[in-house]
Amino acid sequence: MGLAGMPSPGFEHIDEERCRSFRGSVELVGRKWTAGILLAGMRGARRFVEYRALVEGISDRLLAQRLRELEAEGLIVRTVVPTTPVLVRYRPSERAQGLMRALQPLIEWSIQDGPDADARTTA
Repeated sequence: MGLAGMPSPGFEHIDEERCRSFRGSVELVGRKWTAGILLAGMRGARRFVEYRALVEGISDRLLAQRLRELEAEGLIVRTVVPTTPVLVRYRPSERAQGLMRALQPLIEWSIQDGPDADARTTA
C-alpha cells in the first residue's frame, strides 16, 4: 500500500510506469491543435493548404510548427516530391493511426457526455 492507498477496483494493474507513459501521451494529444491536425490527416488532408482548411482557426506559422512537432514524434510522415515547385505532402503515420484507433472510445465518450448530452437525454 503506497501513499495513495489502494487502487480502485479494476485499476490494480496500473503502476507508476504506466501512469508516466499515459501522461506523456495525453500531454501530446492534449496540446492545442494536435487533435485537429491528426483528425484532418485521418480525413484525407495531405497538403499544407488542406490541413489549414480542415483545422479552422490555425495560423500558417502554428500549423507548420505543429506539423514539425508531430513529425518529430513519429505521428506525421513528411514527403518532399522534387517537382517545380516543390510539393510537400503530409500523412498520418502508422503510429498516428494506432493512436486515433485508441482514442475512438474517448471520442465516443465525449459525444455521449459532452455539453449537449443533457439535452439529448431529456428530449
